[in-house]
Amino acid sequence: MGYANLSLQQLQTIDSQHHLHPFTDHKDLRASGTRVITRAEGPYIYDSEGAEILDGMAGLWCVNLGYGREELVEAAAAQMRELPFYNSFFRCTTPAPILLAEKLAELAPEGVDQVMFASSGSESNDAAVRLVRRYWAIEGQPEKQVIISRKGAYHGSSIAGASLGGMKGMHGQLGGGIPGIVHVMPPDSFELKEAGESDEAFGLRAARAVEEAILEAGPEKVAAFIGEPIMGAGGVRIPPASYWPEVQRICRQYDVLLMIDEVITGFGRTGNWFACETYGIQPDTITTAKALTSGYQPLSALLVGDRIAEALVERGGEFYHGYTYAGHPVACAVALKNLELIEREGLVKRVRDVTGPYLQAALAERIGPHPLIGETRACGLIAAVEIVADKAAKTRFPEELHAGDKVRDACIAAGLMVRSVDDTIVLSPPLIWGEAEIDLCVDRLASALDTAAASLPGAA
Repeated sequence: MGYANLSLQQLQTIDSQHHLHPFTDHKDLRASGTRVITRAEGPYIYDSEGAEILDGMAGLWCVNLGYGREELVEAAAAQMRELPFYNSFFRCTTPAPILLAEKLAELAPEGVDQVMFASSGSESNDAAVRLVRRYWAIEGQPEKQVIISRKGAYHGSSIAGASLGGMKGMHGQLGGGIPGIVHVMPPDSFELKEAGESDEAFGLRAARAVEEAILEAGPEKVAAFIGEPIMGAGGVRIPPASYWPEVQRICRQYDVLLMIDEVITGFGRTGNWFACETYGIQPDTITTAKALTSGYQPLSALLVGDRIAEALVERGGEFYHGYTYAGHPVACAVALKNLELIEREGLVKRVRDVTGPYLQAALAERIGPHPLIGETRACGLIAAVEIVADKAAKTRFPEELHAGDKVRDACIAAGLMVRSVDDTIVLSPPLIWGEAEIDLCVDRLASALDTAAASLPGAA
């Protein structure tokens, strides 16, 4: 490669001169210099200085098959040799997206049989907004425009995606966003459950915040509710069992569509192909991306339920929406092979029956007692630990101490890649992890917690 003879300092200099990173304080990054990842294999990534790091984030919630899978490389190369690109406009398509749409319809929950492709979760969430609003117009109810979302939700970085999401920092820089988006409380029991309140009661209370928003806006004006089955970038907020059944009941009562964002949770993360199955959700749309190709190619898919699809196909006329790279043949070929390998290796069942329960127990038993930990939680291979100053009271460290960042940095120094969301440490490892990788993860996390505790004033 062209960088082989460049030093880390040379790469960092070029990076600081020309490269604007996502979600970054650029002045701060350019003062400290970026970490340069140069190769990866299996569950590990390696930086330019040769450090081996166990990837606890599967890249960015996506590399479910791990790194270095030659079958995916060959699928891309074979498709490039045959047909590197053609579009899906002008009454044309290519074989790969046809076959991938069929496969996704096979894997999706019952009644979800149509697929619209794009290149990122943000794009597919944009498409979902336009689609549900178009649906209600076709049905003669164009006034149904309002979409209810949640505080702390993440639905992408485009204007529509950031508007749907409930991230304060993003909203502060939006300069307005798209109209008709309402945000309600999330099912975040660690932060929001009241003293003496049961998990069941809290889940019902959080769900009824959706009903209150519907009634306040007027059911005749509410198009849909959008939610991640488990809120990922907001800190892996795992809802109580009572939450999703009640949200679904409320939405059906008021004829509000259910838009489910499975960009993070899709394709085995929770121990089912879709987290809709994990929580018994019957969706009208499902947004997917990330693990659809294990991150080897950019691709997303909006899965569309029969109710919306029938209206769009039979009565909708032309839907003025689409992207140049929608259904890109190389990306779709990689996705087909990726799904085949996940099936062949039985990874979804293994997450459900073996590695998911093992990770949950390992975190609870070996990390939960640590003085810095207020809670551990996991569902399948997605997990979080809460960093606190006072274990009994669940009080946080002062914000200026950046306790979560200190733990994250100590984890990386110990050879474990994690992400910090304020003072929550999140994990989303490749599905190829076994018990040995989970044990190594927990060992390195425990060591990092000890290191961080020594630098946090007032830590027990």
